[in-house]
Amino acid sequence: MPLPFDGAISRYSQSGAPEEIRAAIKGADKDDILSPGYPHNERMKRKPYEAELEALQIELVKLQSWVKSSGARIAIVFEGRDAAGKGGTIRRFRENLNPRGARVVALPKPTEAEQSQWYFQRYIHHLPSGGEIVFFDRSWYNRGVVEKVFGFCTDAQRERFFHQVKGFEQALAEDGIRLFKFWLNVGRAEQLRRFLSRESDTLKQWKLSPIDVKGLEKWDEYTAAISETFARSHCAEAPWTIIRSDDKRRARLAAMRSVLHAIDYASKDSKAIGALDTKICGGPDIWDA
Repeated sequence: MPLPFDGAISRYSQSGAPEEIRAAIKGADKDDILSPGYPHNERMKRKPYEAELEALQIELVKLQSWVKSSGARIAIVFEGRDAAGKGGTIRRFRENLNPRGARVVALPKPTEAEQSQWYFQRYIHHLPSGGEIVFFDRSWYNRGVVEKVFGFCTDAQRERFFHQVKGFEQALAEDGIRLFKFWLNVGRAEQLRRFLSRESDTLKQWKLSPIDVKGLEKWDEYTAAISETFARSHCAEAPWTIIRSDDKRRARLAAMRSVLHAIDYASKDSKAIGALDTKICGGPDIWDA
């Protein structure tokens, strides 16, 4: 079977990527962490990961039971560069939850009609009702980052987005919706390694898109857009939580712990949840561009 996009990712790895990125991938073992500033040298071992994951998933089941009985509304936004681990983290969150009360929202490109609407309008329909947890696999923050990088919006449209987004999210909070905003941050070498893995795996090639391929050469543009987005949309009512996701296992656990620690649900076992790894999970100050 031919490689997707005529092997564009492999070609970029061989001749387009910065030399230090190519060298990091070439010299690494499977479990090595490629980002020099990441606070752990190796990926978390499977056995301790699975034990901690099970304990956290039990707490998530308790959380969902409380959400249903109390009528609470929880919206969890997952953002990040391509291949940062958003989908995999969401899957682990929902693995043992009742899917009727734990929805995933992953909206496609807006239709012509949606493009004529107020920008936030198409997201409002998908916000949680009482008793629901909703996971946004990408969100309204497309306008802050992806649309800016690829020229899918005008500067005026983006300025209007930043002018309105804090008020929009504050309105959600005032109405009782618990909003969590996660940015999963993956290093450049690790992102490329994951793309190469997808390119060569027939079962994962569907995950790749033309945007992924074109985005490989736009790292710096993404970095600038991400930095500005944090600066203009991080606030007390709707703060960003940054999770450094070079190790997918640690990132998944950190996201779960962040949510579980923040909510006082029935039968909560704080000891089972465990402590956050603040070296990889925190505010925008820990973001590594």
